[in-house]
Amino acid sequence: MATITLKGNEMHTSGNLPAIGQKAPDFELVNTDLSISRLSDYRGSKVILNIFPSVDTGICAASVREFNKEASNLKNTKVLCISRDLPFAQARFCGAEGLEDVINSSDFRDGKFGKDYGVEITDGPMKGLHSRAVVVLDEEGVVAYTEQVPEIVQEPNYAAALKTLS
Repeated sequence: MATITLKGNEMHTSGNLPAIGQKAPDFELVNTDLSISRLSDYRGSKVILNIFPSVDTGICAASVREFNKEASNLKNTKVLCISRDLPFAQARFCGAEGLEDVINSSDFRDGKFGKDYGVEITDGPMKGLHSRAVVVLDEEGVVAYTEQVPEIVQEPNYAAALKTLS
């Protein structure tokens, strides 16, 4: 379990992020077109998992915008933006923002991704949502980088995550 804060108020997650060097847990997420995506769908590509509470908050939206900007320059890399938002809200946001280089995926059906990746918030006002985290996977689905952002209103360290891709 990780301890994170929301404006200084302590909250906890359901576990810890997968360990660097470990095979990432498989997942089933719902895309904006309501299709299902699995980790195995991205085998052969590097993957950035940009995980956050909701696209309808300023910092979450900023992370989607930033990773979208970076994704257009990344070779053989997919960026998945993952939250518990409904796929319709994710599609609305990216459509309104003109964001086309990230893949929005939702864990709304059962929250299994949040539990398996240790990012489900278990207490406090954001209970049930995902914490802000970044996980980078290599082409074989092995964890190359993780960051559990300690303060939910803080942006992730984009440079550190992107550096692992080179």
